[in-house]
Amino acid sequence: MVPGFGHGTWIGKGSQALNDTPEMLSERSLRQERRVKRADELMNDDTIQKFEKAALARSRSVDSAPLGNYTIWKNEYRRGNNYEDILHLMQDQIIMARVYSGLAKLTNNLALHEELETQLAKIASEEESSDSDTDQLQRVLDTIRDMGQILARAKEQLYECKLVTNKLRAMLQAAEEELEYTQTYTTFLTQLASKALPDSIHCLTMRLTLEYHLLPLPMRNFPRRENLENPNLYHYALFSDNVLAASVVVNSTVMNAEDPSRHVFHLVTDKLNFGAMSMWFLLNPPGDATIHVQRFEDFSWLNSSYSPVLRQLESAAMKKFYFKTDRSESVESGSENLKYRYPKYMSMLNHLRFYIPRIFPKLEKILFLDDDVVVQKDLTPLWSIDLKGKVNGAVETCGVTFHRLDTYLNFSDKHISENFNPKYCAWAYGMNIFDLKEWKKNNITETYHFWQDLNENRTLWKLGTLPPGLITFYKLTLPLQGKWHLLGLGYDKGIDVKKIERSAVIHYNGHMKPWTEMAISKYQPYWTKYINFDHPFIFSCRLFE
Repeated sequence: MVPGFGHGTWIGKGSQALNDTPEMLSERSLRQERRVKRADELMNDDTIQKFEKAALARSRSVDSAPLGNYTIWKNEYRRGNNYEDILHLMQDQIIMARVYSGLAKLTNNLALHEELETQLAKIASEEESSDSDTDQLQRVLDTIRDMGQILARAKEQLYECKLVTNKLRAMLQAAEEELEYTQTYTTFLTQLASKALPDSIHCLTMRLTLEYHLLPLPMRNFPRRENLENPNLYHYALFSDNVLAASVVVNSTVMNAEDPSRHVFHLVTDKLNFGAMSMWFLLNPPGDATIHVQRFEDFSWLNSSYSPVLRQLESAAMKKFYFKTDRSESVESGSENLKYRYPKYMSMLNHLRFYIPRIFPKLEKILFLDDDVVVQKDLTPLWSIDLKGKVNGAVETCGVTFHRLDTYLNFSDKHISENFNPKYCAWAYGMNIFDLKEWKKNNITETYHFWQDLNENRTLWKLGTLPPGLITFYKLTLPLQGKWHLLGLGYDKGIDVKKIERSAVIHYNGHMKPWTEMAISKYQPYWTKYINFDHPFIFSCRLFE
């Protein structure tokens, strides 16, 4: 307020007076009087106290504290709290600052994130200060004030729940998608590694094949051929394209047999591995036991007109089903689809088990072994087991793993639901004693053909030989004691050692085969103990180095 000030006396730019009309001057004079009166009222002490009380009351009604015992606007730290209480308030601020800093980073509010981190660093440096108590208390009070202001802004910016929720949901979805991709890719690599032949075994196969083709024809014959059709001996069927795995099966069986001379091994492979398989057992005969190697391509009766599965395997539709890549790559469906690409399911070696009586027409009983097993006991007693008119003797799997028919078969199809019990107990392939006389009597191979024809479109089961085996041998399987066959060494890391040691046959079913780098290390010695690492071919191929 300037005494004597009036619009009529104001000198503007260029020293020109602004002359207003009398009406305008009168209105301005009234407004000026009202301003003076209002200023006098505001300068009154009672009025000032009234406004202060109103402001305090309003501040108490506003919950502006993010968390803790302090309130940003009320400056509670100046109300005479002791030093310990003030430190507690600062600790609350630190906790909230860290929470807000994380939220700021998640929502890409990098400026606020950096400001909060700077203030937290400042608090950390204050805690390490060695100044006097008075100076330190003052700095703490100033720090609480500054942090309170920052937290207030953070609350305004980050308490937009919808924004934060959407951001977190988007991040969660992105993380889930990345996890699905990683799990699918890991599954693919795991299955690829388990199915691929290690370089060392490939080296061994190539060297043996070369040696076989350099061998004169008269030296390619196995001894004791007269034992091959003797029904009084103990016969084994082994279908494999893995030289080293087949050698472990034969060696472990012979080494644990009471009388190896009465054991006969019928090994069937493909033409690609026939030379290597033959050469290995010519160089390393199984003691007094008899062995014979064949290739299934030499079976003239095995053709697409006789075998539905061979016809299906040769069809373009089946190859597309197994190897096409336009499948869903979710963790669940993707891992299943990867199974279809397993070359094993496109190999006739995997299906020869349904033609055993045709391959060995003069035998009456035979023990079927997979090439990923190890024999630890004498198996001779299996031939004396009375199968009670059943065709197949096998260890059941529903007791431990709860595997029943509905695990493998599509019971939504009437062909399955009308003929089979979904809770019927499943059993394991890998070590099976077959009564071939009962096999022929029950037309097992023909039954297999019937169901294989029905499943041409893969509506009854998807893959493998166990589902058709469960169908073909339905109610024709005699359960064997569990000690004869222990499964899971290719995937279960928790099998009891005592259980392993008292089992007659241990089975490395699963992806972690003992000849791969993925093998479960504590189970691998049970397999490698039957390998002669000093053998020149194995040594030169650097097996397991």
